[in-house]
Amino acid sequence: MSLMRKKSVQDMLVFARTSTALRRELSAFDLTMLGIGAIIGTGIFVLTGTGATVAGPGLVLSFIIGALACGFAALCYAEFASMLPVSGSTYTYAYATLGELIAWMIGWDLMLEYLLASSAVSVGWSGYFQSLLAGFGIHLPDMLTAAAGAVPGKSTLFNLPAFAIAMVITALLAFGIKESKRVNNIVVLIKVAVVLLFIAIGVWHVEPVNWNPALPYGFSGVFHGAAIVFFSFLGFDAVTCAAEEVKDPAKDIPKGVIWSLAICSLLYVIVAAIMTGIVPYAQFAGIDHPVSLALQVAKLNWFAGFVDLGAILGMMTVILVMTYGQTRILLAMSRDGLLPKIFSEINPRYGTPYKATWLIGTIIALIAGFVPLHTLAELVNIGTLAAFSLIAVAVIVLRQREPDLPRKFVCPAVPYVPALAVIFCVFLMTQLSAMTWLCFAIWLALGLMVYFGYSRHHSLLHKA
Repeated sequence: MSLMRKKSVQDMLVFARTSTALRRELSAFDLTMLGIGAIIGTGIFVLTGTGATVAGPGLVLSFIIGALACGFAALCYAEFASMLPVSGSTYTYAYATLGELIAWMIGWDLMLEYLLASSAVSVGWSGYFQSLLAGFGIHLPDMLTAAAGAVPGKSTLFNLPAFAIAMVITALLAFGIKESKRVNNIVVLIKVAVVLLFIAIGVWHVEPVNWNPALPYGFSGVFHGAAIVFFSFLGFDAVTCAAEEVKDPAKDIPKGVIWSLAICSLLYVIVAAIMTGIVPYAQFAGIDHPVSLALQVAKLNWFAGFVDLGAILGMMTVILVMTYGQTRILLAMSRDGLLPKIFSEINPRYGTPYKATWLIGTIIALIAGFVPLHTLAELVNIGTLAAFSLIAVAVIVLRQREPDLPRKFVCPAVPYVPALAVIFCVFLMTQLSAMTWLCFAIWLALGLMVYFGYSRHHSLLHKA
């Protein structure tokens, strides 16, 4: 039974009110910007092309399905975040409802998601950044442009731009959330403006004939596309990691989660419709800059540079929010004794987990610099879908076990909405490849080894 031991919800609430060492600097607007900063990035600028090759014009439906899966999960997140305003997101909620072992596996799962997502986006940022430099006639030595073996025919060794951007973002986070939020808010407004400008200009170049046939690969293509572009919605859950740094978490976190997801979902659906209306879907094969391609086909080359800039800025904020979320989850796990104390040490000057931020940021930068990350999207997706499913189950469990707990935001139609979240997420997981499932299983097996070898015996609940 010790594997299922749970943290007291009441003790967590007392800690949230009296014991946090983090500075409360964030408002509902900041959280919405944080969510949009994490969501709009690699997905819309890169994966829309990949999704179009498997779904065709049905990519619009793929985005709607992905948005529904996230929407149901977001309502569950919002209820927990309003009730338990402490760091740790899904991990913390599971510890209070499903028990220590499941909470540990979720935390371990999220560790993989955020580490690989941050590294993968850093590599994507590097590609756009080098493309922008090339426009000015500046070229880095081949050996510093990508990881070893990442580019056929080139003697590459280390992705210097990817490493550098990850370290710059790490420094921002280490020196304080106040400084980080200012940079994030400015950049988010710029990249949203770029997306809106693309919509305003691109809509006049749509050729309806390109939407025929609407579903060239049938609904199986739509579902496969949804499993791929689900990566595009990652990030809204990172908003809940900021709970201890929010001025009024009970009210502001649900707003940040729901507003950011709603805004991004609407933008994604419109952009997908315009892109597939400008470019025949088959032409997206092998393209890693689909928005720029649409502009080229529409003979709007003058605007392509703005899109490249928007992509660069967009990916910067994704790295920032994913790295931020990673450090806050590790902070929560360390406080509970499941990880070493270094991850929960707060720097009194900056009010941040300073050492943990530099450690995690350096690991992300090294992965981005040395490892070719071509197939990470699916692996990141499966971890996130698993976490979303479990948090939906946790809402149902806690409603039954402690129905009288104060909830500032209430997920509607429980257990039906959480059940729909589970159904959508599990279904999308079944659309992922067997290799993805194998890699995920190996990572979870490693997590079990760490738990039984270290975490279980160092847990504060074990010592109590």
